[in-house]
Amino acid sequence: MTTASQVAEFTLERKTTATRRGPVRWVLSHSARYWWLALIMFIGAVGNAALAAYVPVLTGDAFNAMLKVPPETTVLLPLALIMGGSQIVRAILQLGRNFGAELMAQKIERDVRDGLYVSLLGKSMTFHSLQPVGDTMARATNDVREVNYLFSPGVNLVVGSLVFLVMPFFFAPQYHPSLLLTPAVFTVAYFIALRVYLRSLEPVTEQVRETFGKMNTHLSEALDGIETMKGAAQEDAEVGRFNVNARSLRAATVRQGDIEARYLPLLLFATCLAAGLLHAMFLYRQNILNVGDVVAYFGLLLMLEFPTWTSIWAYSMISSGLAGAKRIL
Repeated sequence: MTTASQVAEFTLERKTTATRRGPVRWVLSHSARYWWLALIMFIGAVGNAALAAYVPVLTGDAFNAMLKVPPETTVLLPLALIMGGSQIVRAILQLGRNFGAELMAQKIERDVRDGLYVSLLGKSMTFHSLQPVGDTMARATNDVREVNYLFSPGVNLVVGSLVFLVMPFFFAPQYHPSLLLTPAVFTVAYFIALRVYLRSLEPVTEQVRETFGKMNTHLSEALDGIETMKGAAQEDAEVGRFNVNARSLRAATVRQGDIEARYLPLLLFATCLAAGLLHAMFLYRQNILNVGDVVAYFGLLLMLEFPTWTSIWAYSMISSGLAGAKRIL
């Protein structure tokens, strides 16, 4: 099979250019043109996470007010109004984050489709004679869409979840410095497990993209030669070959699902909650923390659930998007 670097018969003028030194640099060079959308996404992610962390802090203050003798019920309404107002602002920031990520993803998909189409038009007749039509169609449609999903929801959720991950480090020390221990251990273990997860996931996602292209190639060739196939009474043979390709795609997809199902950070998160609660209760027994502090700290630890759950499939989308970008290049 010929390569994308083959000399073209003619060159079409391109409005934009992107580096082709690897799929990661290629994707980054496309996204750099829309830095302002990336900035909107980042600001929205930070604001969303900060205001989400503000809720358990206010909840802890409410517990402390109600446990006083007599209870300070007058503070409940102001706390409720502050909490409600902060969540309205949070919703607006979250909308901005999602809007920026989705708009950037759509613009990048448009640029990639334009660039790929121009590249295909400029390729030689020899290239198109050797390159299977079905595989080219798979790269120009499905693989380009995977690059879209890489940004939204892929990068969008990854950025948002990483900001959630750091929020306990900002709010927990106000109750006691030692409360940083549990989120710190969890974060280190989380990234180690994530690295192992991504290294095992990358070759499988590439295999999924390749088997899909192979199946699409066979389907395109069968439909193009439908008259010859039916004239030679080869329908059963073609069905058999298609079933082989479909089973290969299914097997690769199942392997990807199996890796995702054995995602270790889920266990780490449950362990983190138990260890953090035990630590907070120990400090409470030592009269270092009060009930409101324990409630607020446990609420901050619950924020780690978002990066844990979303990373199961958000990183899968990034891996699939990079595999698609590699095939496009």
